[in-house]
Amino acid sequence: MKKLFLFDAMALIYRAHFAFAKTPRISSKGINTSAVFGFANTILEVINKEKPDYLGVAFDTPKPTFRHIEYTPYKAQRQEQPEDITIAIPYVKRLVEAMDIPMLILDGYEADDVIGTIAKKAVRANPDIEVYMMTPDKDYGQLVEERIKMYKPAFMGKGVEVLGPKEVCQRWNIANVDQVIDMLGLMGDAVDNIPGIPGVGEKTAQKLIEQFGSLENLLDNTDQLKGKLQENLINFREQGILSKHLARIMLEVPIEYEEEKLKATPPNRALLEPLLEELEFRTLRKRILGEDEPVVAKVKASPKVDANQMDMFGSPAPSTATTPDTEEEEVSTTSYSNLSNTAHQYHLVQGENAIKSLISFLDRQDSFCFDTETTSLVAIEAALVGMSFSYRKGEAFYVPFPEDPAACQAQADLFKAIFAKESTIKIAQNIKYDMSVLRNYGIEIKGATYDTMLAHYLIEPEKRHGMDALALAYLSYEPMSIENLIGKKGAKQGNMREVELNLIKEYAAEDADITLQLKPFLDKQLTTNPKAVQLLHEVEMPLARVLSTIECEGVNLDVPFLQEMSKTLEADSKAVQEKIFATAGQEFNIASPKQLGEILFEKLKLDPKAKKTKTGQYMTGEEVLTKLEAEHEIASLILDFRELQKLKSTYVDALPALISPKTGRIHTSFMQAVTATGRLSSKDPNLQNIPIRTVRGREIRKAFIPRDENHLILSADYSQIELRIMAAFSKDESMLDAFNNGLDVHKATAAKVFHVPLEEVTSDMRRKAKTVNFGIIYGVSAFGLAAQLAISRTEAKEIIDQYFVEFPKVKTFMDQSIADARENGYVETVLGRRRYLRDILSANMNERGFAERNAINAPIQGSAADMIKVAMIQIQDFLERENLKSKMILTVHDELVFDAHKDEVDYLKTQINKIMCEAMDLGVAMETGIGVGENWLEAH
Repeated sequence: MKKLFLFDAMALIYRAHFAFAKTPRISSKGINTSAVFGFANTILEVINKEKPDYLGVAFDTPKPTFRHIEYTPYKAQRQEQPEDITIAIPYVKRLVEAMDIPMLILDGYEADDVIGTIAKKAVRANPDIEVYMMTPDKDYGQLVEERIKMYKPAFMGKGVEVLGPKEVCQRWNIANVDQVIDMLGLMGDAVDNIPGIPGVGEKTAQKLIEQFGSLENLLDNTDQLKGKLQENLINFREQGILSKHLARIMLEVPIEYEEEKLKATPPNRALLEPLLEELEFRTLRKRILGEDEPVVAKVKASPKVDANQMDMFGSPAPSTATTPDTEEEEVSTTSYSNLSNTAHQYHLVQGENAIKSLISFLDRQDSFCFDTETTSLVAIEAALVGMSFSYRKGEAFYVPFPEDPAACQAQADLFKAIFAKESTIKIAQNIKYDMSVLRNYGIEIKGATYDTMLAHYLIEPEKRHGMDALALAYLSYEPMSIENLIGKKGAKQGNMREVELNLIKEYAAEDADITLQLKPFLDKQLTTNPKAVQLLHEVEMPLARVLSTIECEGVNLDVPFLQEMSKTLEADSKAVQEKIFATAGQEFNIASPKQLGEILFEKLKLDPKAKKTKTGQYMTGEEVLTKLEAEHEIASLILDFRELQKLKSTYVDALPALISPKTGRIHTSFMQAVTATGRLSSKDPNLQNIPIRTVRGREIRKAFIPRDENHLILSADYSQIELRIMAAFSKDESMLDAFNNGLDVHKATAAKVFHVPLEEVTSDMRRKAKTVNFGIIYGVSAFGLAAQLAISRTEAKEIIDQYFVEFPKVKTFMDQSIADARENGYVETVLGRRRYLRDILSANMNERGFAERNAINAPIQGSAADMIKVAMIQIQDFLERENLKSKMILTVHDELVFDAHKDEVDYLKTQINKIMCEAMDLGVAMETGIGVGENWLEAH
């Protein structure tokens, strides 16, 4: 997925200006450059860390907008723009121009209108693009959807926040993002002088929207309210409607979406150099242009090592001081250390004798750090370009590998013994990737391992864990960027084999050296939580090895089946399209919200209260269509059409293209350090997302087949694992009794909540109880439960209240989890995995509520993740110990999938069930569902 970043210039300029209010940056000419500096840093941080494919910066203009014309007081109360910001704006525009980033400006429209319009056009025009709107402005929440997210910059110690629909809804405590403008219409916005309804603040607005769904519905039902609130809603009805109108971001700005013009390109040095010189931004000059303004002290040369220079491997550790060459030179003012201003000895190791000598020194160490340089980020396809090693600070060794496959393999064979040595600890950053690459050459890493990425993941699960970020945070060191070697990501990016040898030596050796230096800092932080140390060495590190094995095995795909399914989906799409046209009485573009809205709400008149944008375009999202299904057949047909289109493009046509030409199978990449809860995720392809909820979606699983005729697919899935963990944590006797006696827990819950004998529980009662059981874990509200079950909020509240009466220890556990989070600032899983909840004491009700729900859910979901990880480690150990032909090939949430040899199926079923159920003793019976079939669907 490609990234488009759209920056709200004025919001970021103001933010940067006030961030430096107490300690402004003043140039030698007396100019306050704080806003320009802060803005530049923000842009650069995104470019370096997020690697956007497309960029655009939107500016407001002095010309009045339709909001000023329709409501004269709009923004009229704002204080006069600070003089320093007025001075800064032209500099910022020059900076954006020099960075070769398009400026998006149109008189009569605000930056948020421009960004909103471009964002929506981008995702409609390109299904392979994801838009990030960089702004601190909360109003942008109304624009968020699956591929359009808010990207709130870091502020006051709080890191970057990426907000999708789920996060926006949680932040505002609303059901859908469309309700952001309902909230603003009620509350108003003091910053923009939008009046809202007098006496209505955030809490009252949230309650009203929860009850009535929208501002319009609320204003049409004021008879259900009383007192001053009712009076204000009646008297200020038009003011509320106007406020919502003013708060709505326009999505039809007459500005073209020109994707090619938004492509990220290198800066224009001719414009940038004199600007940075004028602003006296020496540090930024280095970061952007890759060179220091002052000359830095030279470092000791890094000699090539050959058979006649063996003493290099045993040389003393280099001095931490820089060594001038012949005369005293100016020290760099760069804020971070880097290769150019830090003493280091990085050696090039070539020739068999030199390599063997290096290996002999590695063999004497208790531990060493290593890193691989390869031709691809896809491990199964990657060929070795080189390996780097370090075993003491400031010194490292780079070994280039020949391009010829046979010669490369012969050189790789030299390293087999040192990686197989059990007593030596091997240190790396993202070691799973290196393990997988080395497997391509028959090299197995044995003994203890240490991954700096995983160590930091356990320390700060929600922060970035890349080596560059860790180096900046712990060592105040800025490593060389890969883009300095092979260019920016994209079609023009080069290959590591094309890089000049001395340059790749510096880059690769630095990786090993810096990773080695990070370990003691991470160890010190890890020891503040002894459970985290154990979790790293007994779960995450062994799991990395297991995941590498699974990834290398890959999954067999039935391509002819998918090709036939593609044809069927295409035919079905056309058939459904014809039905839609027949039902509508005309042909139209089903993918066009504008045309679809006109058909549904003007021609067919399905909903007289249908929501519109201010430009008259109707809302036609899934939620709207789902509500219309009972009213008219066309809504169901459109939902069917959209599902068919998505299944075909996202899965059926896409999966065959991801088959490895080397193995003929699909090899996903599992990510250990992404989710804050500890759950695994996967990418390229994301096999965690294979559809399961619809009949058509489930059919895709038929394409996942055994590796050959001697194998079957075996699926083993934990049954209700999170509910069982909830029972274990709460120690609620009723829940424990149901699970330990093999009862249907949802039926048992229904019997208690609805006060009927077990045998009299109806399917509808069980359905409601099941929804409550799982909803409680995620802090479901009466509003949320009512929406899920299509019942009144009153009935939903009664069900939840009765649930807590019948299961009082569940409520006690939930309250205690929140209390513990408030006291400690975090919650823990059974194995000590921590989730930090920095907003648990927030004065903001929505932020605090989100943290409280996480305080309940994180220990449960995290413990479930811990359990399946432990089970995976034990199962892989069992498969290898027994020398079985069967292989573990996938993990999806609470499910494990195997290529099971037909001769081993019965034994596997017994042993896998035993291992999974006994992986962790929580005092509650665990249960699995195990199936076997000719494909994944049949097995599942």
